[in-house]
Parts: sequence; structure tokens; C-alpha cells
Amino acid sequence: MNRWHIILLSALILGSAWIWQSRVPVDYVPASKDPQPAVGHPAPDFTLPTVDGEPFTLSDLRGTPVVLNFWATWCGPCRAEMPELQSAAQHYEPAIRIIGVDQGEAPKSVQAFLDELGVTFTIPLDSDMGVGDHYRIMGLPTTFFIDRDGIIRQIWAGEMNGIILAEAIAGILP
Repeated sequence: MNRWHIILLSALILGSAWIWQSRVPVDYVPASKDPQPAVGHPAPDFTLPTVDGEPFTLSDLRGTPVVLNFWATWCGPCRAEMPELQSAAQHYEPAIRIIGVDQGEAPKSVQAFLDELGVTFTIPLDSDMGVGDHYRIMGLPTTFFIDRDGIIRQIWAGEMNGIILAEAIAGILP
């Protein structure tokens, strides 16, 4: 064997040994600091300003079931289901709370939209969409049905009609 073959073979053996020693064990799975919200798990808490400028904190509603809807004014299905959410708010509040988290829009445009449709339930503004990211929102609208203990009982992605909304609300009422 010539000298270069010996050097190459030595480097290959040393490299393989180093890779073998530094590998991560198969049973090692790092814990995520931000687990994806899921049915049967607690709803992540957050604090956002409302369209009225007041702070809103989800955990302040502990003890009351919550319909947590992520939406935007430019979203057609969001616009279509907003009257159903308003109707539910008028019918069920204060036994439950309807919360509509706007995603990334200016307060003035959101307020104009709410005035146009006569929406009166609480609207927090997620201007940087950080809460939406934390909730792993992949599309709008997305709605979380949270029981009075703060546990997510159902997640609905897409537009809801009144029947779907009423059935989901029935699942979180005490």
C-alpha cells in the first residue's frame, strides 16, 4: 500500500469513529417549548390589546367556556361566518364568551369592518400574528372551542354555519 492510501484509510476510520461517538441517541426527542395546541390540552394563554385599546388575557376567562376565532377582514369565509358568531354572542353570552382574534390588521380597518357588520363581541388585535403562530393557524378562519377549565375540546378550520357553531358550542357548555 502506498502512503496516500494509508493516510486516506486512517482519515476514513477516524472520521467514522467520530461520527459514531457524536451521534444523538435514537430515543432522544427534545421537548418543544411551544407544543401545538390540540384537543384535550390546555389552550395557550395570551394577552393582546383589543380593538378598543383595552388589554385582553385569555386566562381571565377561566371558568367560562370560550369560542376563540382567528380571522381577518380580507378573508371571505371569515366575513361570511361573522354574523353567525355575532348571533351566538347575543344568544349565549355571558354563559360563554365569543372572542375574535384579528390577524395582522390595523385597528381602524378592523373597527370599520366591525361597525359595518354590527359586531359587538371582544376583538383582540394580533398585529404581528404571534398568537396565531403560537396556535399554529394554517388558514383563516380557525376556531377553538375551549371549555370552562381552559381545555380545547374542538378545533374547526374553515367557515362555520349556524348549525356547526351551535353543535360545537353545545360541546363546551357546562
